[in-house]
Amino acid sequence: MMERKITKTVRIGDRVIGGGHPILIQSMTNTRTEDSKATIAQIRRLSDAGCDIIRCSVPTMDAARALAEIKKQTDLPVVADIHFDYRLAIAAMEHGADKIRINPGNIGSRERVKAVVDTAKERGIPIRVGVNSGSLEKELVEKYRGVTAEGIVESALSKVKLIEDMGYDQLVISIKSSDVLMCVRAHELISAQTDYPLHVGITEAGTLISGNIKSSIGLGLILHQGIGDTIRVSLTGDPLEEIKSAKLILRTLGLRKGGIEVVSCPTCGRTKIDLIGLANQVENMVADIPLDLKVAVMGCVVNGPGEAREADIGIAGGCGEGLLIRHGEVIKKLPEEELLAALREELLHWEES
Repeated sequence: MMERKITKTVRIGDRVIGGGHPILIQSMTNTRTEDSKATIAQIRRLSDAGCDIIRCSVPTMDAARALAEIKKQTDLPVVADIHFDYRLAIAAMEHGADKIRINPGNIGSRERVKAVVDTAKERGIPIRVGVNSGSLEKELVEKYRGVTAEGIVESALSKVKLIEDMGYDQLVISIKSSDVLMCVRAHELISAQTDYPLHVGITEAGTLISGNIKSSIGLGLILHQGIGDTIRVSLTGDPLEEIKSAKLILRTLGLRKGGIEVVSCPTCGRTKIDLIGLANQVENMVADIPLDLKVAVMGCVVNGPGEAREADIGIAGGCGEGLLIRHGEVIKKLPEEELLAALREELLHWEES
């Protein structure tokens, strides 16, 4: 088990991050926040999928006001995402935001930043200080001769110090880059220089395939060093996919238990069944089953039992028939079309026991 860095504890609504608490999964709504009905519906779907903290963009005063109704109808802590207008940050907090995300560099003057910090301090609302490689200050780009991990870290820490000097320290830091290795290096550097909790993600990661690959590599390298307190897998697509990916990354690293892990073999010339379709059916079937199990889906009755030995339960298909396997031992032979139902019944017995 990896040793996680113990950071400061920060409370976001009824959730706690830092201090060795479990790593929480975040996502962001892609509805118009002003449309509270659509936003609430999406937040509920994300919550059901396993989202722990949700972020909503607040580009208008109507969006800030909508947070009041959104907060009434969701149990998730809501983070207000603010760019440029300090008045929106204050309004978001006044209407129930549990945390705000700002880049003090684009909020404006020191007086405007202080107005935001004073409201947060008065209400006990944490601030996520976010810096992206794409918004790095010109002087830091010149100092480091380009966009670098060192520049990103210096930018973030200077903004943290600005808020600390205003007498507030309920902070979460987020430093992101679409360059995976630069992002990893930046997290290594900042983790050595601060004890504030870190929100980790690869920004602008891309579509479902490329975004998942980049996020898995980047988050895997960062989290495996014990760095990180919350994560988001940023994907161009349905936010529900972000939750699925984040849960799988955490489970793969041993940082989260619970939920069924499905493993399946690659297809080959011996495969006599629709293994791809079967594996997808199994994955969908077990998505909501609250068991901490490993389920194997194999396409070959010759090697299936041996390959499924590390799984709690598995199925292997052959030519017109298949096997139900428990801990590598065949417990039943049955027609191919009954495999899925047999697996479902076996999982039902696991739940009941």
